[in-house]
Amino acid sequence: MHLFNYKNRELFAEDVPISEIAGEYGTPTYVYSQTTLERQVDSIEGAFESVDHLTCYSVKANSSAGILAKIAQLGLGADVVSGGELYRALRAGIPVNRIVYSGVGKTQAEIEYALKHGILMFNVESESELRTINRIAGELHMRAPVSFRINPDVDPKTHPYISTGLKKNKFGIPHNEALRVYQEAAGMSNIDIIGIDAHIGSQLLDVTPYREAAEKLNSLIEEIKNRGISLKYIDIGGGLGIRYNTETPPDPSEWALMVIPSVRKSGCTLILEPGRSLVGNAGALLTRVLYVKTNGEKTFVIVDAGMNDLARPSLYGSYHTILPVYERRTPLQIADVVGPICESGDFIARDREMSLPEEGDILAVMGAGAYGMSMSSNYNSRPRAAEIMVSGNRKKLITERETWEDLVRKERG
Repeated sequence: MHLFNYKNRELFAEDVPISEIAGEYGTPTYVYSQTTLERQVDSIEGAFESVDHLTCYSVKANSSAGILAKIAQLGLGADVVSGGELYRALRAGIPVNRIVYSGVGKTQAEIEYALKHGILMFNVESESELRTINRIAGELHMRAPVSFRINPDVDPKTHPYISTGLKKNKFGIPHNEALRVYQEAAGMSNIDIIGIDAHIGSQLLDVTPYREAAEKLNSLIEEIKNRGISLKYIDIGGGLGIRYNTETPPDPSEWALMVIPSVRKSGCTLILEPGRSLVGNAGALLTRVLYVKTNGEKTFVIVDAGMNDLARPSLYGSYHTILPVYERRTPLQIADVVGPICESGDFIARDREMSLPEEGDILAVMGAGAYGMSMSSNYNSRPRAAEIMVSGNRKKLITERETWEDLVRKERG
């Protein structure tokens, strides 16, 4: 699953001691296992090797330059949701003809930028967006390649904040409106219709909703073809879950079994958009214990990483396993692990049973490779963390820690 393991009761990232990384680079610091990332990519590529496919890494999961450079080296494309993510993907060397642009709120400047660079396609999410893309493409004397993101009204059985394929969600075009929108697009002079897309949610532990979504898309493809519109791509999105605690996430081969039958019937090239499943378990957040205190009722372990560094626990109530750098054999106690931010919602764990650490100890917050650094902020004027990539016994700084000077560099008093 990942390569963060104990050796003689000391936690290592691959073959590098975590204590060595914390000592050299300080905390909070994100650490990534390159081999874990590579294995996850190989697992997905192997699961879908029987069909023509393109794997487009979901950049929002982790957009760090070091991660994207490795994604490019592994031959993957990118799924982007902003002009900034497109810029990062291109800068990392991801081929532009392997980039799809999703997202409900593409601006005119972003659409122009993507058209001028020649991305593979836009995943269009509304009729208004379609008309805007058609107009901009005409002004540029270009044709815009588009796919339509269809909201299939499929329950992904996940946290409501990361469910994206239900009628009540803001994403995509309603399933019952799809044919009309495709016919509207077919009459536009600056639009090339090349695909169909659905993304039903994130952190999915049950793969059966993918089968329903794929079957719905395939049925639509048949109806679209009957109206004289030919499609090249079927994009099933991403969202495969990972292990944060005791979950048993599905293997990519199980995902493939749900999707491939419909893909074969469609005759289209499959596009996948994995993010969390590639980088989530490949990363950990290192944090140092500042203080341990009790108020008579509760024990608090106060660490130097806060909700600005890892927002998921505060935002979703998410569980992340917390490992001490050195295994302790002391009685377990119940404690909250909290950060230094001036918010009661600033916590990494609540009512967690753990061996109580001492001041100065280093803890590793696991499963932090996805939606960790990419969602971090400077709240409370806190500099963002450093990022380290480990491969075997080698470690490399891929993002420098911000300084106080960085916080105000672009400000004008």
